[in-house]
Amino acid sequence: MPASRPIWKGQLRLSLVSIAVELYTATKSSAKPSFRQIHEPTGKPIHYEKVVAGVGPVDKDEIMKGFEYEKGDYVLLSNEEIDAVKLDTRKTLELTQFVGACEIDPIYFDKPYFIVPADDLAEDAFRVIRDALRASEKVGLGQLALRGKEYLVAIKPTGTGLLLETLHYEEELRKADPYFAEISAKKADAELLEVATALIEKKTAPFDAGVFKDHYQAALRELIATKLKSKSKKVSTKDEPAEAAPSGSNVVDLMAALKSSLEGSSGGKKKHRPRARRARKPVDPWPAKPTRCSRTIRPSATSPRRRNPQARAP
Repeated sequence: MPASRPIWKGQLRLSLVSIAVELYTATKSSAKPSFRQIHEPTGKPIHYEKVVAGVGPVDKDEIMKGFEYEKGDYVLLSNEEIDAVKLDTRKTLELTQFVGACEIDPIYFDKPYFIVPADDLAEDAFRVIRDALRASEKVGLGQLALRGKEYLVAIKPTGTGLLLETLHYEEELRKADPYFAEISAKKADAELLEVATALIEKKTAPFDAGVFKDHYQAALRELIATKLKSKSKKVSTKDEPAEAAPSGSNVVDLMAALKSSLEGSSGGKKKHRPRARRARKPVDPWPAKPTRCSRTIRPSATSPRRRNPQARAP
Protein backbone atom coordinates (compact mmCIF):
# COMPACT_ATOMS: atom_id res chain seq x y z
CA MET A 1 0.00 0.00 0.00
CA PRO A 2 1.28 3.52 -0.82
CA ALA A 3 2.42 5.54 2.19
CA SER A 4 0.65 8.67 0.94
CA ARG A 5 -3.03 9.35 0.31
CA PRO A 6 -4.42 9.65 -3.23
CA ILE A 7 -5.03 13.23 -4.34
CA TRP A 8 -7.84 12.08 -6.65
CA LYS A 9 -10.08 9.04 -7.08
CA GLY A 10 -12.22 8.48 -10.13
CA GLN A 11 -12.65 6.75 -13.47
CA LEU A 12 -10.06 6.51 -16.23
CA ARG A 13 -12.22 6.21 -19.36
CA LEU A 14 -11.41 5.01 -22.86
CA SER A 15 -14.63 5.26 -24.88
CA LEU A 16 -17.07 2.84 -23.15
CA VAL A 17 -14.41 1.36 -20.85
CA SER A 18 -14.17 2.92 -17.38
CA ILE A 19 -11.57 1.89 -14.81
CA ALA A 20 -11.59 2.87 -11.14
CA VAL A 21 -8.19 4.46 -10.40
CA GLU A 22 -6.34 6.51 -7.82
CA LEU A 23 -3.86 9.32 -8.44
CA TYR A 24 -0.75 9.84 -6.29
CA THR A 25 1.98 12.48 -6.41
CA ALA A 26 5.26 11.10 -7.76
CA THR A 27 7.49 13.67 -6.06
CA LYS A 28 8.34 14.17 -2.37
CA SER A 29 8.06 17.64 -0.89
CA SER A 30 10.00 16.36 2.14
CA ALA A 31 13.11 15.72 0.01
CA LYS A 32 14.23 19.31 0.59
CA PRO A 33 14.26 21.05 3.99
CA SER A 34 11.72 23.86 4.37
CA PHE A 35 11.97 26.76 6.79
CA ARG A 36 9.71 29.13 8.71
CA GLN A 37 10.73 32.53 9.95
CA ILE A 38 11.13 32.58 13.74
CA HIS A 39 11.24 35.56 16.10
CA GLU A 40 14.56 34.94 17.85
CA PRO A 41 13.86 36.66 21.23
CA THR A 42 10.62 34.68 21.83
CA GLY A 43 11.15 31.63 19.60
CA LYS A 44 7.70 32.10 18.07
CA PRO A 45 6.89 31.80 14.32
CA ILE A 46 6.44 35.01 12.32
CA HIS A 47 2.93 35.71 10.99
CA TYR A 48 1.92 38.18 8.32
CA GLU A 49 -0.92 40.69 8.35
CA LYS A 50 -2.71 42.07 5.31
CA VAL A 51 -2.24 45.82 5.48
CA VAL A 52 -3.02 48.86 3.32
CA ALA A 53 -0.70 51.86 3.18
CA GLY A 54 -2.20 54.69 5.26
CA VAL A 55 -4.95 52.40 6.59
CA GLY A 56 -3.20 49.59 8.41
CA PRO A 57 -4.51 46.03 8.92
CA VAL A 58 -7.74 45.22 7.02
CA ASP A 59 -10.44 42.57 7.47
CA LYS A 60 -10.55 39.55 5.18
CA ASP A 61 -14.03 40.46 3.91
CA GLU A 62 -12.73 43.84 2.67
CA ILE A 63 -10.27 42.22 0.26
CA MET A 64 -10.99 41.60 -3.44
CA LYS A 65 -8.81 40.30 -6.26
CA GLY A 66 -7.64 42.78 -8.87
CA PHE A 67 -6.47 42.08 -12.42
CA GLU A 68 -4.02 44.72 -13.68
CA TYR A 69 -5.18 45.41 -17.24
CA GLU A 70 -2.98 48.51 -17.51
CA LYS A 71 -0.14 49.79 -15.35
CA GLY A 72 -1.75 50.85 -12.05
CA ASP A 73 -5.31 50.13 -13.25
CA TYR A 74 -7.23 47.11 -11.98
CA VAL A 75 -10.55 45.44 -12.62
CA LEU A 76 -11.92 44.03 -9.35
CA LEU A 77 -13.32 40.51 -8.95
CA SER A 78 -15.01 39.12 -5.85
CA ASN A 79 -14.33 35.62 -4.54
CA GLU A 80 -17.91 34.71 -5.43
CA GLU A 81 -17.42 35.76 -9.06
CA ILE A 82 -14.21 33.72 -9.33
CA ASP A 83 -15.79 30.71 -7.62
CA ALA A 84 -18.65 30.84 -10.12
CA VAL A 85 -16.32 30.09 -13.05
CA LYS A 86 -14.28 27.41 -11.28
CA LEU A 87 -14.75 23.87 -12.55
CA ASP A 88 -16.17 21.17 -10.31
CA THR A 89 -13.78 18.30 -9.65
CA ARG A 90 -14.92 15.56 -12.00
CA LYS A 91 -14.77 11.87 -11.23
CA THR A 92 -13.84 10.97 -14.81
CA LEU A 93 -10.62 11.41 -16.79
CA GLU A 94 -11.32 10.55 -20.42
CA LEU A 95 -8.57 9.72 -22.89
CA THR A 96 -9.66 11.69 -25.96
CA GLN A 97 -6.55 11.46 -28.16
CA PHE A 98 -3.37 9.42 -28.58
CA VAL A 99 -0.01 10.58 -29.93
CA GLY A 100 3.38 9.00 -30.49
CA ALA A 101 5.46 8.61 -27.35
CA CYS A 102 8.09 11.05 -28.67
CA GLU A 103 5.80 13.62 -30.29
CA ILE A 104 5.35 15.83 -27.21
CA ASP A 105 8.26 18.20 -26.74
CA PRO A 106 9.73 17.95 -23.19
CA ILE A 107 9.17 21.68 -22.67
CA TYR A 108 5.45 20.96 -22.27
CA PHE A 109 5.84 18.52 -19.36
CA ASP A 110 5.22 19.84 -15.86
CA LYS A 111 4.58 17.47 -12.91
CA PRO A 112 4.43 13.64 -12.66
CA TYR A 113 1.84 11.49 -10.85
CA PHE A 114 1.28 7.75 -10.45
CA ILE A 115 -2.01 6.11 -11.53
CA VAL A 116 -2.92 2.79 -9.93
CA PRO A 117 -6.08 0.62 -10.05
CA ALA A 118 -8.42 1.36 -7.15
CA ASP A 119 -9.09 -2.31 -6.39
CA ASP A 120 -8.61 -5.88 -7.63
CA LEU A 121 -11.72 -5.69 -9.83
CA ALA A 122 -10.25 -2.74 -11.75
CA GLU A 123 -6.84 -4.34 -12.24
CA ASP A 124 -7.70 -6.47 -15.31
CA ALA A 125 -8.96 -3.49 -17.31
CA PHE A 126 -6.06 -1.38 -16.02
CA ARG A 127 -3.53 -3.91 -17.37
CA VAL A 128 -5.23 -3.94 -20.77
CA ILE A 129 -4.95 -0.15 -21.16
CA ARG A 130 -1.36 -0.15 -19.86
CA ASP A 131 -0.20 -2.92 -22.18
CA ALA A 132 -2.04 -1.46 -25.17
CA LEU A 133 -0.27 1.88 -24.69
CA ARG A 134 3.07 0.09 -24.36
CA ALA A 135 2.54 -2.11 -27.43
CA SER A 136 1.45 0.83 -29.60
CA GLU A 137 4.09 3.18 -28.14
CA LYS A 138 1.42 5.82 -27.70
CA VAL A 139 0.62 8.38 -25.02
CA GLY A 140 -2.98 9.09 -24.04
CA LEU A 141 -4.13 12.71 -23.73
CA GLY A 142 -7.03 14.09 -21.71
CA GLN A 143 -8.11 16.94 -19.42
CA LEU A 144 -8.59 16.59 -15.67
CA ALA A 145 -10.75 19.02 -13.69
CA LEU A 146 -9.39 19.23 -10.16
CA ARG A 147 -9.58 21.90 -7.42
CA GLY A 148 -11.34 24.36 -9.66
CA LYS A 149 -8.83 24.19 -12.53
CA GLU A 150 -8.51 22.14 -15.69
CA TYR A 151 -5.24 20.34 -16.40
CA LEU A 152 -4.00 18.98 -19.71
CA VAL A 153 -2.49 15.56 -18.98
CA ALA A 154 -0.53 12.83 -20.76
CA ILE A 155 -0.67 9.18 -19.63
CA LYS A 156 1.87 6.48 -20.48
CA PRO A 157 2.95 3.13 -19.01
CA THR A 158 5.74 2.95 -16.46
CA GLY A 159 6.74 -0.36 -14.88
CA THR A 160 3.53 -2.17 -13.92
CA GLY A 161 1.56 1.08 -13.55
CA LEU A 162 0.74 4.27 -15.41
CA LEU A 163 2.42 7.66 -15.23
CA LEU A 164 0.32 10.82 -15.58
CA GLU A 165 2.15 14.04 -16.38
CA THR A 166 0.51 17.43 -16.40
CA LEU A 167 1.33 19.52 -19.46
CA HIS A 168 1.66 23.26 -19.91
CA TYR A 169 -0.93 24.77 -22.24
CA GLU A 170 0.58 26.39 -25.33
CA GLU A 171 -0.18 29.93 -24.14
CA GLU A 172 1.77 29.31 -20.90
CA LEU A 173 5.10 28.94 -22.72
CA ARG A 174 7.31 31.68 -24.05
CA LYS A 175 8.33 31.77 -27.69
CA ALA A 176 11.91 30.59 -28.08
CA ASP A 177 12.75 32.61 -31.20
CA PRO A 178 13.40 35.98 -29.46
CA TYR A 179 15.98 34.32 -27.18
CA PHE A 180 17.84 32.55 -29.99
CA ALA A 181 17.41 35.13 -32.76
CA GLU A 182 20.91 36.60 -32.36
CA ILE A 183 22.67 33.23 -32.36
CA SER A 184 24.38 32.66 -35.70
CA ALA A 185 23.14 29.80 -37.88
CA LYS A 186 26.70 29.24 -39.03
CA LYS A 187 27.86 25.62 -38.66
CA ALA A 188 30.58 24.72 -36.18
CA ASP A 189 34.14 24.05 -37.32
CA ALA A 190 34.35 20.44 -38.53
CA GLU A 191 37.56 19.65 -36.62
CA LEU A 192 36.26 21.12 -33.34
CA LEU A 193 32.95 19.34 -33.89
CA GLU A 194 34.72 16.01 -34.24
CA VAL A 195 36.61 16.51 -30.95
CA ALA A 196 33.45 17.59 -29.11
CA THR A 197 31.53 14.60 -30.48
CA ALA A 198 34.27 12.21 -29.37
CA LEU A 199 34.18 13.74 -25.87
CA ILE A 200 30.42 13.29 -25.70
CA GLU A 201 30.70 9.66 -26.79
CA LYS A 202 33.37 9.05 -24.16
CA LYS A 203 31.13 10.37 -21.38
CA THR A 204 27.95 8.65 -22.62
CA ALA A 205 26.38 6.16 -20.18
CA PRO A 206 22.90 4.87 -19.25
CA PHE A 207 20.93 7.39 -17.21
CA ASP A 208 21.00 6.70 -13.47
CA ALA A 209 19.44 9.47 -11.35
CA GLY A 210 21.05 8.01 -8.22
CA VAL A 211 24.47 9.04 -9.48
CA PHE A 212 23.61 12.73 -9.16
CA LYS A 213 23.40 14.23 -5.66
CA ASP A 214 22.20 17.65 -4.52
CA HIS A 215 25.28 18.73 -2.56
CA TYR A 216 23.62 21.89 -1.23
CA GLN A 217 20.69 19.96 0.25
CA ALA A 218 23.07 17.38 1.73
CA ALA A 219 25.14 20.12 3.40
CA LEU A 220 21.94 21.79 4.63
CA ARG A 221 20.68 18.58 6.22
CA GLU A 222 24.07 18.01 7.83
CA LEU A 223 23.91 21.52 9.30
CA ILE A 224 20.39 20.87 10.65
CA ALA A 225 21.49 17.55 12.18
CA THR A 226 24.42 19.27 13.89
CA LYS A 227 22.15 21.99 15.28
CA LEU A 228 19.69 19.38 16.59
CA LYS A 229 22.48 17.63 18.48
CA SER A 230 23.71 20.90 19.97
CA LYS A 231 22.02 23.01 22.66
CA SER A 232 20.63 25.45 20.12
CA LYS A 233 17.17 26.90 20.75
CA LYS A 234 14.32 24.76 19.37
CA VAL A 235 10.64 25.56 18.70
CA SER A 236 7.70 23.12 18.41
CA THR A 237 4.77 23.73 16.04
CA LYS A 238 1.76 21.56 15.20
CA ASP A 239 1.43 19.98 11.76
CA GLU A 240 -1.56 20.93 9.66
CA PRO A 241 -4.10 18.10 9.09
CA ALA A 242 -3.92 16.31 5.74
CA GLU A 243 -6.64 17.01 3.18
CA ALA A 244 -9.21 14.26 2.70
CA ALA A 245 -9.56 12.76 -0.78
CA PRO A 246 -12.77 11.79 -2.62
CA SER A 247 -13.61 8.19 -3.50
CA GLY A 248 -15.11 6.28 -6.43
CA SER A 249 -15.33 2.84 -8.01
CA ASN A 250 -16.67 1.10 -11.10
CA VAL A 251 -16.85 -2.43 -12.53
CA VAL A 252 -17.36 -3.07 -16.28
CA ASP A 253 -17.63 -5.96 -18.68
CA LEU A 254 -14.26 -5.19 -20.24
CA MET A 255 -14.46 -7.25 -23.43
CA ALA A 256 -17.98 -6.09 -24.28
CA ALA A 257 -17.08 -2.47 -23.63
CA LEU A 258 -13.94 -2.68 -25.76
CA LYS A 259 -15.80 -4.27 -28.66
CA SER A 260 -18.65 -1.76 -28.42
CA SER A 261 -16.16 1.10 -28.40
CA LEU A 262 -14.39 -0.28 -31.47
CA GLU A 263 -17.66 -0.80 -33.37
CA GLY A 264 -18.94 2.64 -32.41
CA SER A 265 -15.76 4.41 -33.52
CA SER A 266 -15.45 2.63 -36.88
CA GLY A 267 -18.70 3.88 -38.44
CA GLY A 268 -18.71 7.53 -37.47
CA LYS A 269 -16.91 10.43 -39.01
CA LYS A 270 -13.50 11.05 -37.53
CA LYS A 271 -13.18 14.23 -35.53
CA HIS A 272 -10.34 16.52 -36.48
CA ARG A 273 -7.68 16.72 -33.80
CA PRO A 274 -4.47 18.77 -33.83
CA ARG A 275 -1.41 16.75 -34.73
CA ALA A 276 1.68 17.06 -32.58
CA ARG A 277 4.98 17.61 -34.34
CA ARG A 278 7.29 14.59 -34.41
CA ALA A 279 10.53 14.90 -32.47
CA ARG A 280 13.76 15.10 -34.46
CA LYS A 281 15.69 12.47 -32.50
CA PRO A 282 13.56 9.77 -30.98
CA VAL A 283 14.29 7.94 -27.26
CA ASP A 284 12.53 4.91 -26.18
CA PRO A 285 10.13 5.95 -23.43
CA TRP A 286 9.82 2.37 -22.28
CA PRO A 287 12.92 1.31 -20.30
CA ALA A 288 12.48 -2.36 -21.21
CA LYS A 289 13.07 -1.74 -24.94
CA PRO A 290 16.21 -0.68 -26.87
CA THR A 291 16.64 3.06 -27.45
CA ARG A 292 14.65 4.27 -30.44
CA CYS A 293 13.74 7.87 -29.94
CA SER A 294 14.99 10.86 -28.02
CA ARG A 295 12.95 13.63 -26.44
CA THR A 296 15.10 16.72 -26.96
CA ILE A 297 14.33 20.37 -26.28
CA ARG A 298 14.34 22.25 -29.54
CA PRO A 299 14.74 26.02 -29.88
CA SER A 300 11.56 26.19 -31.98
CA ALA A 301 9.44 24.18 -29.54
CA THR A 302 7.05 27.06 -28.97
CA SER A 303 7.26 28.83 -32.31
CA PRO A 304 4.00 29.82 -34.05
CA ARG A 305 4.46 27.01 -36.57
CA ARG A 306 3.90 24.35 -33.88
CA ARG A 307 0.64 23.40 -32.24
CA ASN A 308 0.81 20.95 -29.39
CA PRO A 309 -1.38 19.99 -26.56
CA GLN A 310 0.49 20.10 -15.74
CA ALA A 311 -0.32 21.78 -10.85
CA ARG A 312 -0.98 24.11 -8.05
CA ALA A 313 -0.38 20.63 -9.32
CA PRO A 314 -3.20 18.26 -9.01
